[in-house]
Amino acid sequence: MNGTLFIVATPIGNLEDITARALRVMAEADLIACEDTRRTKVLLSHYNIETPAVSYHQHSQLAKLDFLIGELSAGKFVALVSDAGTPGVSDPGGVLVERALAAGIPVVAVPGVSALTALASIAGIPMDKFIFLGFLPHKKGRETEFKKLAASEIPVIFYESPHRILKTLEKLSSFPGRVIVGREMTKKFEEIFRGTGAEALEHFSEHKINGEFTIIFYR
Repeated sequence: MNGTLFIVATPIGNLEDITARALRVMAEADLIACEDTRRTKVLLSHYNIETPAVSYHQHSQLAKLDFLIGELSAGKFVALVSDAGTPGVSDPGGVLVERALAAGIPVVAVPGVSALTALASIAGIPMDKFIFLGFLPHKKGRETEFKKLAASEIPVIFYESPHRILKTLEKLSSFPGRVIVGREMTKKFEEIFRGTGAEALEHFSEHKINGEFTIIFYR
């Protein structure tokens, strides 16, 4: 009998942002697959969860994917978590889900925190429809995504790293529209900035940049 793959959402910063179900599933699982075992073990230690953890990330070799499918096929229960937020959204979790489904293994969502929905919930603009672009490409296809963003009649949400945020804001400042920028969401130094792309560029150029960013662009 096959086991079950649980897709478990974990906090994006504040460790209190986790559901009772997520804690139970991780505690009862045979194995936890995570992007970075060191980061996940901070969460597990905080809640006294002793389930073994193994790494599974975008640089994992095919052997690691085969190992997890093998464990699931042998009847094991595996909880997949990302470093922060919901697995399968802009991370390699989708590949494991695809392989599991192809092998006839049940996949169960254990929903919870997502930076995407967290920022959308406090946007203060109509968010009944929006486009999500994930992380913009580093090079190839990046300009195409910006053109798509600039032409959109509905809000566009995407993620950005601290290394590229200034270049991204510089690009956004050339488009008519406004931005809502969430930095370090749910963490101690959380910051939400609202204004034009040019105003956001000026603001973040004057401050130390760290943490991951979630951006809403709208007209």
